[in-house]
Amino acid sequence: MKRDLLHLVIGLLCGLLVAGILRFVLPAGGEADVVRYREVRDFVRANYVRDVSDQTLLDGALHGMVEGLDRYSRFLDRSQVADFERETGGQYRGIGVVFRDPPREGQVLFCLAGSPAERAGVRVGDRLVSVDGARLADLPEGELARRVSAAVGASLDTVVVSRDGVERSVRIEPLEIVDPTVRHARVVDRERGIAYLAITSFSHRTPEEFDQALDAFAHDGVRGLILDVRGNPGGVLASAVRIANRFLDEGAVVTTEGRAENSAYDASPGEARYAKMPLVVLIDGDSASASEVLAGALQDHRAAVLVGSPSYGKGMVQKIRTFGEHDAIVKLTSSYYYTPSHRNLERTVDKAWAYGLVPDFAVETSAADRKRLHAFLASHSPPPGALDELRRWEREEGVALVATPPNDRDLDAALALLCGRRPALVASLDGSATR
Repeated sequence: MKRDLLHLVIGLLCGLLVAGILRFVLPAGGEADVVRYREVRDFVRANYVRDVSDQTLLDGALHGMVEGLDRYSRFLDRSQVADFERETGGQYRGIGVVFRDPPREGQVLFCLAGSPAERAGVRVGDRLVSVDGARLADLPEGELARRVSAAVGASLDTVVVSRDGVERSVRIEPLEIVDPTVRHARVVDRERGIAYLAITSFSHRTPEEFDQALDAFAHDGVRGLILDVRGNPGGVLASAVRIANRFLDEGAVVTTEGRAENSAYDASPGEARYAKMPLVVLIDGDSASASEVLAGALQDHRAAVLVGSPSYGKGMVQKIRTFGEHDAIVKLTSSYYYTPSHRNLERTVDKAWAYGLVPDFAVETSAADRKRLHAFLASHSPPPGALDELRRWEREEGVALVATPPNDRDLDAALALLCGRRPALVASLDGSATR
């Protein structure tokens, strides 16, 4: 008993000693910060016009702390984590259907190739009537997506009605589905072997999607490529570096420089599968971050010609950290990135400039055309097997269901360059046009 008491006393004394040391070692004001937060929280909790949970107040404080630093740093709470992981991971749990507008009516335009819905027999024009006994018309906004996401290892009993009015039941098991970031891949000039594809953002899966698209062009004898990153806000830096490496067999792709650490990303010769391929990259004022890394590296190495309008100018890199059991994610600006010629494209640095990359050929495009173009780029391309049925449906109803490429002067200029002609219309940065 005496020995236990002695151990207890010694433990208390050690604890007091450690606490005393920590008071001198820890930064001043650390505990005061916590006390101030609790004081304000308690005041809000006691006096706000309606009840508010402690978690809501904590999330609000963390949002403010991180997002007050700059326009790119973000605190993502539990409600935002799933969207972020889908954006960067390149996949999501779903059934793989693209709905006709308005989506809440549940009519399927087409199923993504190889998706659970396609394998279950869902066809073009089918209307989802109910899921697990709940009528789609009665579900609140977002409830169908929530039920699909929650169905892990289980199938959904779904009732569908075809366009000719026949009702049937299908069982669909939601699975992890690739959310395509490479879209609208097509051959735009068969005679000269020129292909086109758009990258709408960079996920971890984008390089794989890119390689698959280029492999699919092989039987078409493709010899030149138009790569479209207009409207691409960025994403996973490593994916943009890997795609740049497809066209670069040596040298730097990008460097990042910050207060804590510097990093360099160099091209690997073994990854340069298309180093000799003629290439034009389309950019605009909504091309940002990782898309500027890709375009900037190709421009600096003279591996591509940039066509379009000046890019956004986001040269800040965010470091990602997950807190808790995927309860929160912090995206914190940690460094600037620099192109191979050491250009920092961040337009907010000392307000040095109003944009990022300057295209080699600046093309004059109206705001209305740009808006239509971005809507098209954001749309999904139907798989070839669904296209004939969609065209038949369009003829029957006299409506347009499949997004078609709009008027596109940037693309016209890129084609002219790859065909050895000067583009018909280019614009200077002051808005004047020349022929």
